[in-house]
Amino acid sequence: MKRKLKRVLLIDDSESDNFFHSRIIRKAGITDEIKVVYSGEEALEYLVTEMVQGGFPSPTLIFLDINMPGMNGWEFLDEYDKLAVMHKGEIILTMLSNSIDSPDLEQAKVRGNVAGYYSKPLEEEYLLEILQRHFPDYLEDSSLPASEEE
Repeated sequence: MKRKLKRVLLIDDSESDNFFHSRIIRKAGITDEIKVVYSGEEALEYLVTEMVQGGFPSPTLIFLDINMPGMNGWEFLDEYDKLAVMHKGEIILTMLSNSIDSPDLEQAKVRGNVAGYYSKPLEEEYLLEILQRHFPDYLEDSSLPASEEE
């Protein structure tokens, strides 16, 4: 890996999914910072809150679940679209969901702010595909580090 993504944001109400996905991301070595939030509202608040350094968090990659209580993934995307550019930065936003419903897949395809749609659980091959498609200059070669036995 030439360089790492600045930050990955996981938006999912499932503590176990967030734990597992964080672990996959850490093992892949694509970032040193993973932020986990459990709702769309919490994610929006995080994106617009200035950090101590005086800038906005601006994650490089977001994984968003669809089915969450309160604000679901689609409602989050509607509000995300309204954010100022300084709050969005150059974010690649991908859906990561248990839903395999055709309407969800179709809606993700027509949304201009969704760069991909993947089924849970997150897998290393998804990360590699995302890096190859959206962050090719972050790759040293065409494979992620080999998984270690745990």
